Amino acid sequence: MAHILDNDVERVLFSEEELKNRVAEIAAQIDKDYAGKEPVLISVLRGSFVFMADLVRQIHVPCTVDFMAVSSYGAGTSSSGQVKIVKDLSEQIEGKDLIVVEDILDSGNTLSYLLKLLQARKPASVRLCTLLDKPSRRVKEVELTYSGFSIPDYFVVGYGLDYAEKYRNLPYIGVLKPSVYGGE
Repeated sequence: MAHILDNDVERVLFSEEELKNRVAEIAAQIDKDYAGKEPVLISVLRGSFVFMADLVRQIHVPCTVDFMAVSSYGAGTSSSGQVKIVKDLSEQIEGKDLIVVEDILDSGNTLSYLLKLLQARKPASVRLCTLLDKPSRRVKEVELTYSGFSIPDYFVVGYGLDYAEKYRNLPYIGVLKPSVYGGE
């Protein structure tokens, strides 16, 4: 059944099937890298919740999950790198292997700050797993271990990604029509 929101999407960038296949490939790599270990997957809310749910169901090594919510603030619509923790982790992470699961790596400002904050809590390791990577928007270098897809500077929605808190429930990732968000 079609979504009412489909009308706002210019085109599908990654189909349900493509997402499912890529998530399974990332999970297989995590299984290989963490054999004999028990990683903690940390979902950065809200955008990554769909990706995180699908990813964790494909991982076969023992793992636990936790959640953080952060907001970057400052003037304008782009990330300032000033980050406020809205929801912190529920568990201690000292000595644990962490995989930070994010929907999209854009400027790198927010994730750079978040990764430093987590490192200060003395985990055994911290790796970043992001579904989408927009290298053209990078301002701060961030080490990325697992990446689903590299994309140009498109405004994308679906599969957890939103615009004004809508579109997260689309089963694919699509390019939002500029007329919807006031772009050119």
